[in-house]
Amino acid sequence: MNDIDAWVWWLVGAAALGIPLVVTAMPEFGMLAVGAVAAAVLAGLGFGVVAQVLTFVVVAVALIAVVRPIALRHSAQRPQLATGVEALKGKQAVVLERVDGSGGRIKLAGEVWSARSLDAGSAYEVGQEVDVVEIEGATAIVI
Repeated sequence: MNDIDAWVWWLVGAAALGIPLVVTAMPEFGMLAVGAVAAAVLAGLGFGVVAQVLTFVVVAVALIAVVRPIALRHSAQRPQLATGVEALKGKQAVVLERVDGSGGRIKLAGEVWSARSLDAGSAYEVGQEVDVVEIEGATAIVI
């Protein structure tokens, strides 16, 4: 064991921290692994154990303190580009068959959709433009 240099142990530690990073997808393990690589560099340059451990701790804590909040902020954001039924909300459609609280047909994004009015008392006649407020299954809810 004494024949192996300290930098090798740090690299083994970095690889060991990389395994749970891949298995659990927790980025904190990756940040700890980067700290271990930084400590391995110092060990390779001949710095003492105290400097190596301090470098590991400082780099890992700095990465966790800086990168983690940025990653959490980005993961909480909604995608800028809406796709699927989310992209249809807020679009205008043309009434093909009278739409009321019980049903009807509209042309939305070049396709014919079943539709019903949001307010059961409202009715929209053929040719009128309506706004899509929600999609429930294959039915567009319009106003």
